Amino acid sequence: MPTDHAALVDQVTTWYDDVARDLPWRSPDRTAWGVLVSEVMLQQTPVVRVEPVWRTWMSRWPTPADLAAASTADVLRAWDRLGYPRRALRLAECARAIVDRHDGTVPDDETALRALPGIGEYTAAAVRAFAFRRRAVVVDTNVRRVLARVVAGSALPAPSYTVAERTLAEAVAPHDDATAARWAAASMELGALVCTARVPRCAGCPVSTLCAWRAAGHPPDAHADRRRVQAWHGTDRQVRGRVMSVLRGATGPVHRDLLGDVGNDAAQVERCLAGLIEDGLVEQDADGRYALPAGRP
Repeated sequence: MPTDHAALVDQVTTWYDDVARDLPWRSPDRTAWGVLVSEVMLQQTPVVRVEPVWRTWMSRWPTPADLAAASTADVLRAWDRLGYPRRALRLAECARAIVDRHDGTVPDDETALRALPGIGEYTAAAVRAFAFRRRAVVVDTNVRRVLARVVAGSALPAPSYTVAERTLAEAVAPHDDATAARWAAASMELGALVCTARVPRCAGCPVSTLCAWRAAGHPPDAHADRRRVQAWHGTDRQVRGRVMSVLRGATGPVHRDLLGDVGNDAAQVERCLAGLIEDGLVEQDADGRYALPAGRP
């Protein structure tokens, strides 16, 4: 029996009104810039790590103009250990574009948002929904999982976002701005807190009676053999993170032999240093020392 989309939206948004987490980028005095910053920081990074960094960041750079004037070194130090530090550089580029193109005001038009550096389909839709309370089809991994289970009856969505998923998300999203914005937030919260990937809390789910996956007896993941588990220990990403940590804490340029035990393979360390320089995250001076870039991103 097809899922009643209206009932799904109503039950999930009603549940959300009672249980939504009190996060600073959801507060009544939030700004569109604060929402945009939160969405960039939250990419592949849990809320518990993002919240303290977001608070510090917004206290230091409360507007796009403030961040646009910051140095690369300051931006990367403030990014701290959130990971994927290129996001910090793109965020600074985004701030300058907002200043140059939109007089320092985050635009509410999805096309204009997607034209900003580092802002893709998901982030543009999220900013439109969460900052401006406008209708947008906001689909992250949590929403994909909720729709896969409740509507499609699958344990987990396919490894890559499909046309069928996009069509379904568009069909489920309410047409009016206010309800669509609530649905966007509520469906994400349901996936984050209840309909989790590994151990879903089906007994506490507000839409368990509508769930096609539950009705089918919780069949296993049909795409399990296509999913890759990303390693961490010993990877280039780990070594790059260690290098960035040393340089963030340094008071000046650091010689190669003072970088410490960032990796056991000298060739890997050199490769990672070269990659960091190419990405604009590290500079090397005439004496061969390494440091965070001093100029603007």
